[in-house]
Amino acid sequence: MELLNKKNPFAKYIMVTLGTVLMAVAINGIFEPLGLVTGGVSGLAIIVKYFTGFVVKGGIPLWVTNTLVNIPLVIGAWIVLGRRYVMNTMYATVTFTVALSIVPSMHMPLDDIMLMSIFGAVLMGVGLGLVFAYGCSTGGTDLFGAIIQKKFPHYSVAQLLRYIDGTIVIVGAAVFGLSKALYAIIIVYVTTKVMDNILEGTDFAKLVYVISDEHINIANEILHNIDRGVTSIPVQGMYSNTSRNMLLCVVKNKEIVALVDLVAQIDPSAFVIVSDAREVRGEGFIEIKQ
Repeated sequence: MELLNKKNPFAKYIMVTLGTVLMAVAINGIFEPLGLVTGGVSGLAIIVKYFTGFVVKGGIPLWVTNTLVNIPLVIGAWIVLGRRYVMNTMYATVTFTVALSIVPSMHMPLDDIMLMSIFGAVLMGVGLGLVFAYGCSTGGTDLFGAIIQKKFPHYSVAQLLRYIDGTIVIVGAAVFGLSKALYAIIIVYVTTKVMDNILEGTDFAKLVYVISDEHINIANEILHNIDRGVTSIPVQGMYSNTSRNMLLCVVKNKEIVALVDLVAQIDPSAFVIVSDAREVRGEGFIEIKQ
């Protein structure tokens, strides 16, 4: 679809906006009403809203806390990381804040907390995936982690985010209870998996290595019966000190059973290794676009 092409000047803004709206729906409609603190500034905002509910009617809105926390982080990132880094996050950060302020707290059927947690995690994962796919970030702990990593380069941003978000989840557990924290951990896991699928694609392939004395016959059968390309690589076994040819082949998931059966029929003693290929570009798979 042309609109989703990253070369389209409007694609980034449309998809990032959609992503931040989905995130806001998950937070305002599910996480906040259930007291599920999944880390990040949004999790911190849920905690702040709970505590300020005793002072301010309804508590401080999530979008207000998100704004107040992100302003100094954006300024700090501008100073430490530079203008270019901040500009890549600015649009998504502002859009996410606006979405939090506009999307109402919806009255969803919250009696099944597990179902709603998974549903919210899927929405959050898709939203984050769309934002990250276009090189953006919603700020918050991402910015905080990047700033700290600049001062402590021996830590990765991912490690720092685990510490920061983990601390927020622990505080959430103390406020809303351990069971809610366990649901939050499930949400984080599902969110990460969905986000990875958005970023890396779900059309996985299988990478197959075959070591056999019948490599020529096997290669011919793969070429003609499965209609997949095969590459022969000279290898040497260090135990037997003998030279052989190893076949390298990439196939679709649905083709792996036929390939393994084919190898077994030709050479039952063949050595076969099958692994996942997260992304394959080229003829027969994802088209390479310039």
